[in-house]
Amino acid sequence: MSSVALITGASRGIGRGIALELAVLGWDLVINYARNGEAAAKTASECEAIALAHGRKIRAAHCRADVSVGEDREALVRFTQETFGHIEMLVNNAGVAPAVRTDLLEISEESFDRLMSINVKGPLFLTQAVARWMIETPTETPRAIVTVSSTSARTVSLDRGEYCVSKAALSMLTPLFAARLAGHGINTYELRPGIIATDMTSGVKEKYDRLIEGGLTPIQRWGTPGDVGKAVAAIAQNLLPYSTGETLNIDGGFHIRRL
Repeated sequence: MSSVALITGASRGIGRGIALELAVLGWDLVINYARNGEAAAKTASECEAIALAHGRKIRAAHCRADVSVGEDREALVRFTQETFGHIEMLVNNAGVAPAVRTDLLEISEESFDRLMSINVKGPLFLTQAVARWMIETPTETPRAIVTVSSTSARTVSLDRGEYCVSKAALSMLTPLFAARLAGHGINTYELRPGIIATDMTSGVKEKYDRLIEGGLTPIQRWGTPGDVGKAVAAIAQNLLPYSTGETLNIDGGFHIRRL
């Protein structure tokens, strides 16, 4: 029986990169999306194709749900239960940036509420629901909850302060659930990506090209969704069995303080 992963925000970008890496390992997948069903269906097909190319047959199903909405979260968990009957990994990847970047002194409550709802409330209560399900269905198979945050959890950006606050809050989910779930054989991890080449960062490519060339990151290149996916693949293979509540920086060394 194949292991099952539910990946939120997996129609493109980092979520898609994670899905493809798990497909290579032979994992069945739930590809969650909020708006772009066509992209989600394409990602699901690509996952099934890449699995076959590696000699594995998987099922990749896609399901629309806005993680900030309670009824949608319930429907997403129910879809996973009805489609596969079990789950070995939840990947909290869905997230948004401010619609408009603005100075810290000018951010609106509307923008703050939107980011906190999607970036923090959604992952927290989805994790709660999946954790309850996992506890109700004990197994000897290793299980994990992975939350994708951002270097913005600890790095100041004055033109998107609400994003930084949301990612800092999101970061606390991992140690909280690690302490609560370790006794049930469920490990938790935070992945903290840096400058990753996705649709979200395409508008600032020239800026970060210059910064990377100037030495912003010790590894002088953009990160890729596959770089983040490979970290999830390591967790999926239970290569970190004695670690939980851990933060993995996928940022080319950006987090290193240098003189």
